[in-house]
Amino acid sequence: MFNSKSRRALMVTSTAIALTAALAGQAAAAEAADTTVDEVVVTGTREAGRTQFTTLSPVDVLSEKAIHASVSSQVGESLTAVIPSFIVQKLPTSDGLQFVRPATLRNLSPDQTLLLVNGKRFHRSAFLGSRGAQGADLAQIPSFAVGHIEVLRDGASAQYGSDAIAGVINIILNDQPGFAAYAQTSQFYEGDGANHQLGARAGFAIGDEGHLTLTAEWSKADETSRTHQRADAIAFAAAHPELKVANPVQRWGNPALETSKLALDAALPAGALGEAYVFATAGRGDGINDINWRNPDANPAIYNTVAVFPGWNLRSLYPAGFTPREGTHFIDNQYVAGLRNRDGETFTWDLSASFGRNRTGFFLENSINASLGPQSPTSFNLGKLVQSEFNLNADAVYRLAVAGLARPLNIAFGAERRVETFKIATGDAASYAVGPGAAVGLAPNSNGFPGYSPQQAGKWDQTSYAAYVDLDAAFTEAWSGQVALRYEDFSEFGDTVNGKIASRYEFTPNLAVRAAWSTGFRAPTPGQLNSTSTSQGLDTVTLQLFQSGRLSPTSPVAKALGAKALQPEESKTLTAGLVWKTDYGFSGSIDAYQIEVEKRFSTSATITVTPTIRAQLVALGVPGATAFTSINWFTNDFDTRTRGVDVVGAYTRAIGPGRLDLTTAYNFNKTEVIKGSLSASATQKRLFEESRPNHNATASATWTQGPFELMGRVRYYGSWTDSTGNATGEIFQAFDGVTLADVALTWNATENTSVRIGAENVFDTYPAKALFQASRGLEYSRNAPYDTNGGQYYVRLDAKF
Repeated sequence: MFNSKSRRALMVTSTAIALTAALAGQAAAAEAADTTVDEVVVTGTREAGRTQFTTLSPVDVLSEKAIHASVSSQVGESLTAVIPSFIVQKLPTSDGLQFVRPATLRNLSPDQTLLLVNGKRFHRSAFLGSRGAQGADLAQIPSFAVGHIEVLRDGASAQYGSDAIAGVINIILNDQPGFAAYAQTSQFYEGDGANHQLGARAGFAIGDEGHLTLTAEWSKADETSRTHQRADAIAFAAAHPELKVANPVQRWGNPALETSKLALDAALPAGALGEAYVFATAGRGDGINDINWRNPDANPAIYNTVAVFPGWNLRSLYPAGFTPREGTHFIDNQYVAGLRNRDGETFTWDLSASFGRNRTGFFLENSINASLGPQSPTSFNLGKLVQSEFNLNADAVYRLAVAGLARPLNIAFGAERRVETFKIATGDAASYAVGPGAAVGLAPNSNGFPGYSPQQAGKWDQTSYAAYVDLDAAFTEAWSGQVALRYEDFSEFGDTVNGKIASRYEFTPNLAVRAAWSTGFRAPTPGQLNSTSTSQGLDTVTLQLFQSGRLSPTSPVAKALGAKALQPEESKTLTAGLVWKTDYGFSGSIDAYQIEVEKRFSTSATITVTPTIRAQLVALGVPGATAFTSINWFTNDFDTRTRGVDVVGAYTRAIGPGRLDLTTAYNFNKTEVIKGSLSASATQKRLFEESRPNHNATASATWTQGPFELMGRVRYYGSWTDSTGNATGEIFQAFDGVTLADVALTWNATENTSVRIGAENVFDTYPAKALFQASRGLEYSRNAPYDTNGGQYYVRLDAKF
């Protein structure tokens, strides 16, 4: 562990070296530059040979080196360091969201960005997050298996189908021969959150055209705590000096998390047919964390002595209160196999089948089902959520020579069949039981997170069929255009047609403009259509526990209260931009966009449970209904308009004995609620529009000389607003912008080995404290768009053979 003097020395040294490199870059501004290569992209186009410069929509290409320049082993968190409009929330101590962290592009919903691996759709997570979003979990893909990542920042439903409203992330697995391994250890300045990582990759060439690449990665991260003692815990300790009360009574921070991941990528020549291929990812993990402390003096529904259980009181088991520990165990797999021919000059094709499944189970420790009294266990299996998807795809491209066109007309076409299945498996009977104590006021279900009951359990599926055509034409050497059309039919709600028109004009070989207009959609999933849940929370003013129920929109009670069948979200996207490159190493782009989304998916307004509603819920067998204080359901709730600008720049220059690489990216993004229930609620409207920064930026400088490489990076997050609901209404707090700085020094000890030492958030910067959450012991807002654990240092060893 570094002591405070070591940390100060590291900061001063790194800053001095970075300044030296910057001055060297200014002094050598007139030096000749090396030739740069414009990398070929495959996302957002089915025209072979498109590059970042020639593509008709903005595409970021992130190299393997850029992805591994982050301390995190999770792909999503690595993307936040280089794409400012991409945000991953840590959401410490936040039920399942602390394990399945929501990732958003352009401040849209996590399930409005499509995730591909090697160009094939990656399955969703089984967990439904904030506002019911059910997106893919980027953390399930081993980062050491990634060759590069392409991020399409444009609507693409007409090309890829549902979910591609905000854009597309395409992860290309590494298929190069050779052996590589790494070991990394890191820890926060506070002395907690130690994270150990190991990875190994072996790539083999098979003949002249085939390959086999295998990757394994392991990570183990300890808990963090950014917590102070709760005021009610201090009062409780003073009132009961004979008891030993933990300080703090609960932690707010990252969970303990251990994961193991595997990846395989292989292709083998298949004679005249082309090649057979297969790739797969697999992962499993376990995590656990604290949730809210239960105060014996403030929770009579747990601690009361009742005649049903004479002589028994929970104080005999938890005299100083108790802090339930919520955990998860997950298994995630994706398998893709296919046959393709990519060598044809005029005709290429690809046939594939894929199966993906995410199984997420939850458990609870150090808790109680008070309604069962002394018969209650203290640990519970809460049940499982399972999402599985089976896809069949047929894709082809035909290049047709057409008189008058500068190049053959690129005609892409194909079809898809997809079956999505969502399953809820029951937990232990005690986790959802309504015991005899419920009749006299003791809380039913496992306290902290009720388990899934037989009434909630079930299996639901949805089948969809799609067909598309995508035309790409070069009208002249300078002017090109694209038209795409896609039809999809879903078994649960019907069909939809989406289109895209894009064009690009090249003023010079180094300067071009581009624009695109498209429609898009996101189909409701079987989980969103059918699942129900029960949750518990803590009022930040009264510190009283409350229990809420989420009903299915098809529930008789929900329908009687106004619930309607879910429909697809629909979008219209307009983008326009300028892209350039130069012979002296400077390249970049500026793209403006507007995204209008109608019928956005959310939870309904909260309905207070009256005795009449409670009686109806109990009659339907809804678990936990006797303790419900409120209910809601999923609904198509409101319309939004998102406007923004992306600015991206890169500069590469040879300077004397070394090289300077500069990159910068800036995003302005503003979302407005323009229609629907949120627009009628000033509180909810403000929260939705201001809960993410409007301004985000990142910039990095890397100086390479001989065996040494020094990297400095700055990340800026603009101001934003948070709030929390309680018995007296919403409490808001505005947070100013935050700038975080990262540094790393790499020593290439030999041709095959390197050592990197670095720090993220090197100046140990924290945001303002979350005053409205202070009563719960929370130091910083758990809804922050950035990490709130302070500085983190790390050491990494890489080896290649």
